[in-house]
Amino acid sequence: MNPFPSPPRHVNLQLLGQFRLEFDGQPVTLCGNTQRLVAFVGLQRRVGRSFVARNLWPDASEAHARGSLRTTLWKLPIGHEFFRCTQESLALADHVRVDARILARTAHDIVHDRGPLRVGPALVELLERGDLLPDWDDDWVVLEREWLRQLRLHALDALAERLTQQGLPALALEAALASIRVEPLREEPHRAVVSTHLAEGNLREALRHYEAFCYQLRTELNTEPSLRFKRMLPPQVMTLG
Repeated sequence: MNPFPSPPRHVNLQLLGQFRLEFDGQPVTLCGNTQRLVAFVGLQRRVGRSFVARNLWPDASEAHARGSLRTTLWKLPIGHEFFRCTQESLALADHVRVDARILARTAHDIVHDRGPLRVGPALVELLERGDLLPDWDDDWVVLEREWLRQLRLHALDALAERLTQQGLPALALEAALASIRVEPLREEPHRAVVSTHLAEGNLREALRHYEAFCYQLRTELNTEPSLRFKRMLPPQVMTLG
């Protein structure tokens, strides 16, 4: 046996926007069930075998589901480098990088204000990445997708507010607009956009954005902005229209 084992390979699992698995920068092709197994464990990090089997094969008996899991593990060409397996559990190897988990951890840090962040366009780009496995309709994917989507929105809103307070209006505006692109009809990021324009003295831009949002609400939801939003714009701004 080699007393000096080789270092772990670079393993990247992409679950945002699409499924893609890379070893040392090279894509690895997996069939449907092996993709689902890798994605499921990648999101959970450590999980019991019975729980995996029930979620991936919900219509099968427990014995059949566990058998399907064993078969899928056997077919996985990189299982020994991706998983740490026991008789009862599957765990992700420590060196595997999962973009959805990085996004969730970063978003949690922002929402809960856990220390300083490396603020910049790359942070906003991370939070704005695509939905989790958008073409998959498994129940466990749908639940995780919506949870992550809501977490992203709250993180972008919190980031926009924090950047405004730090005197970084350009980045604050970028974060607010990213939140709007994810969900166009939420009021909070639109308030952040208007607040940023007002802070920079861009009164006409503030009014333009407010009026565009009002029109969108009336057209699509037959409603009006909140009184809080209306009061954000001082009377002299409203007369610019």
